[in-house]
Amino acid sequence: MALNHILRFLLCLLTFKTGFSAEISVFVQTGDSVHLDIQTQQLPEFDLISWMNDKSEVIVRYNSDSKRVKPLDSYKDRVVFNDVTFSLTLKNMQKTDSGLYTARISGSIITDLVSYRVSVIDSVEAPVLTVNSNWFSGNFCTVNFTCRAHELMINSSYQNNRCSPQEVTSQINTLILDCSKEYIICNHSNPVSWNEDKINIKELCIYKENELNIDQTLSSFLWPFVGSVALCILSLLVFLYFKYKKGAQEEVEGNTVYAQVEAEDQTREKTGNDRPITVYWTLGQHKKPTIPPETDHTVYSEVYKQPNEKLSAISADAS
Repeated sequence: MALNHILRFLLCLLTFKTGFSAEISVFVQTGDSVHLDIQTQQLPEFDLISWMNDKSEVIVRYNSDSKRVKPLDSYKDRVVFNDVTFSLTLKNMQKTDSGLYTARISGSIITDLVSYRVSVIDSVEAPVLTVNSNWFSGNFCTVNFTCRAHELMINSSYQNNRCSPQEVTSQINTLILDCSKEYIICNHSNPVSWNEDKINIKELCIYKENELNIDQTLSSFLWPFVGSVALCILSLLVFLYFKYKKGAQEEVEGNTVYAQVEAEDQTREKTGNDRPITVYWTLGQHKKPTIPPETDHTVYSEVYKQPNEKLSAISADAS
């Protein structure tokens, strides 16, 4: 029996020295669960096995004799312990749960089997891929763009159907830029999550090519249109010029006729004749023949004469 205890002690010491107690980094996303194993299937005999946090609080204790599992009250609703593999699962992890978790056995000696450095972190934000400029050079489409996420940024360009992959890192966040024949891909990741943004190169270049074709088509229609408008304006200016010239000539002629009429008015003033001196006026100077009055033989004349005759008869009688 003494030999067995000695061998057990040497085994525990050996396992302790060979890395059972090595610290292992584990990342868990906020709100998720974390699973912690003891990392070995050959355990020495023990009375108790406990999982502890860096505050020296016993999260859960298992008694090998009674097979009883006793969790800490603050972890009661969040802990799952496997009494076969002795693994520990913690649920709904928050950032305040970040820290060191250790599996420890107690018996003839106390041995730390494994330790985990647990980091609770949030998921990464989505990166933003921005096209700064794009143009055609020969048969190739060239695109300048920026990949950005958090405090990380990559500037690059897509030429000759390819781009150079790039990667930048800050603490636990990584930004990766890559290209294929169809896409420019910007990937943002951390140990618990990843997110990406991408741009379809074909759609971008086809759009640019269509835009270039439209510009060329508009140019082919624009110059004839401009020529037509210029010709119309020139024709309008020529028309207005001749119209103005004709109006000026008529005004001069009108002034000449007005001068003739004014001269005739002055002549009439000198002769004392107000009548216009025209051909008709000249012909009108000939004396019209005198037409002898005809004897009035109408009823009106007879009636009109009766008073006169009566007056004559009365005058005769008075004499």
